[in-house]
Amino acid sequence: MAPAGKLSGFRREGSDWFCNGGLPSDITVSIDGVTFHLHKFPLLSKCGKIVRAHEESKNTDGALKMVLEEFPGGPDTFLIAAKFCYGYRVELTARNVVSVHCAAEYLEMTDEFGEGNLLSKSESFFHKNTLRNWKDCILALQSSEPVLPKAEKLHLVGKCLNALSMMVCTDPSLFGWPMMMYGSFQSPGGSILWNGINTGARIRSSESDWWFEDISYLSVSLFERLIKTMQARGIRPENLAGAIMYYSRKHLPGLGRWHGGQGGKARTVASFSLTPATVDQRVLLESIEKFLPDKKGKSYCRFLLGLLRVALILNVSQTCKDSLERRIGMQLELATLDSLLIPTYSDSDALYNTECIEQIVHYFISTESNLTPFSPSSRDLQASASPSSSSESLRKVAKLMDSYIAEIASDVNLKPGKIRRLAEALPESSRLLHDGLYRALDIYFKAHPWLSDREKEELCNIIDYQKLSIHACAHASQNDRLPLRAVLQVLFFEQLHLRTALAGCLNALDGEIAPAAPVPITALGDTASEIVQRDGWVTVVRENQVLKVDMDRMSSRVGELEEEFSKIKQEMKSVTKSHSSRSSPRLVARKIGCKLVPRPSDAQPESLNRTGSTPRASIEWARRSHKSKHSESFT
Repeated sequence: MAPAGKLSGFRREGSDWFCNGGLPSDITVSIDGVTFHLHKFPLLSKCGKIVRAHEESKNTDGALKMVLEEFPGGPDTFLIAAKFCYGYRVELTARNVVSVHCAAEYLEMTDEFGEGNLLSKSESFFHKNTLRNWKDCILALQSSEPVLPKAEKLHLVGKCLNALSMMVCTDPSLFGWPMMMYGSFQSPGGSILWNGINTGARIRSSESDWWFEDISYLSVSLFERLIKTMQARGIRPENLAGAIMYYSRKHLPGLGRWHGGQGGKARTVASFSLTPATVDQRVLLESIEKFLPDKKGKSYCRFLLGLLRVALILNVSQTCKDSLERRIGMQLELATLDSLLIPTYSDSDALYNTECIEQIVHYFISTESNLTPFSPSSRDLQASASPSSSSESLRKVAKLMDSYIAEIASDVNLKPGKIRRLAEALPESSRLLHDGLYRALDIYFKAHPWLSDREKEELCNIIDYQKLSIHACAHASQNDRLPLRAVLQVLFFEQLHLRTALAGCLNALDGEIAPAAPVPITALGDTASEIVQRDGWVTVVRENQVLKVDMDRMSSRVGELEEEFSKIKQEMKSVTKSHSSRSSPRLVARKIGCKLVPRPSDAQPESLNRTGSTPRASIEWARRSHKSKHSESFT
């Protein structure tokens, strides 16, 4: 088989190229150390730049030597242009069309020097073939890296970006694009074509992430420009975020481990023809952070925490690190415990980076979050607009931080000050119960038995014992790891809990008996029901209920006696006014059927009237009178 160089009319000898025409060369062109020994006539008939150089040369009859500085595409692209000038067949592809077009513009190969010159042919191929095909557009964009400044000037890169954005916005099943994800052509109706014949088979409905794999082969700068172009065209933010996450996981190997094996998709048919981009991981991460969408979501928050983890490993700039912490802090309520456990990559003895988490909590408290979720529904918008959403987010973060402190508390190198700063980072109103804090401190005390009582008391001051549940109080009252002062406070508030719970039980059970307003047992408070169920005091409570009913009956009887006694006093007063002070009491007593015991003084009714005796005093007076009567009879 003949060498390719001979078939194309050119041969290479070391760093020199020669034409096989047999005539001596009269022009030499040097590009990046490679010399082309050519002839003037073919080049002068097609290239305006060489025509001007020949006219400016003083030796028009002799050999012409030219050095082309910064030639787009290098010697390989110039070889294609030289073949075109000699009339050989030139094959334009998606890989070389951008560089060939730039070279033709550099050499001024316009139609002025011949109809159908290389510049017009490459431009026609670019618009009619490359921009209408997803795969070719990706290849052309990827191959434009070596000639990027020139391609930017000729607007070739921008046209590729706009074409790709348009194809992403459009359902690929509606057109006959040879999409990479299908591996075969399809008819406008969406059925698969085989050798131009409609097979009738329908392709699967296209997913919204079919283009993630293809654009992941672009460089960081082109990927960033493509994402911004798609954003300006109105592509959904969740799709853009998905593409960024996919690109990051592909080029940052440490990131894919924290996303449940979502690091890669199966390679598409034509993606094997793409060359993976070589990227600097630190530059990639700092660039990606700048065009991340300002949205919130669970998987997106997990991705941001993964980026922060990798950023600490790569030692990115402080500005990039602070920006990632701020983005995470504005949606901290969506984070998970395992994603917050960021190891320490510095010389610190601690296992986990608590300073980073403390800064994230600070951003959560100080920054007003105005982020909207990806594709929010009407309910989500109403929930985000309601005042209770902020308090609910605060409680979620408080619960998350309690779990985080409990998880890192077993680190023997963790200092008490870090525990205290993490616990006090949130306001007091964020925790309805302090059971989580108590559990975290108990784990910390167990892992650090050498702490002094003073250090333990300083940590225990974080806990509000009034916000401990009955179970936490019962555990803390018997916990030997707590200091004595803390145990005493727990016992005190536990008694308050018991007293409040018993009162609630009595009130609830009393309302249960009343027919007008029955209250079921489930209406008891949580603390009261816990006490009744835990300690088995149901029987005691019901006995107390019976005693309370008896007491109510006795008090009603005492009331009746008070009414009778007041009537007696009124009659005694009326009789005193009409009769003598000595005989009137006995007359009144005979009228009402009572016997009175003689007293040394007749001023008894007056003294009773003056003192205004209470019901209990009246009953005692009646008992004394009755006792005096019996003693007089016995005498």
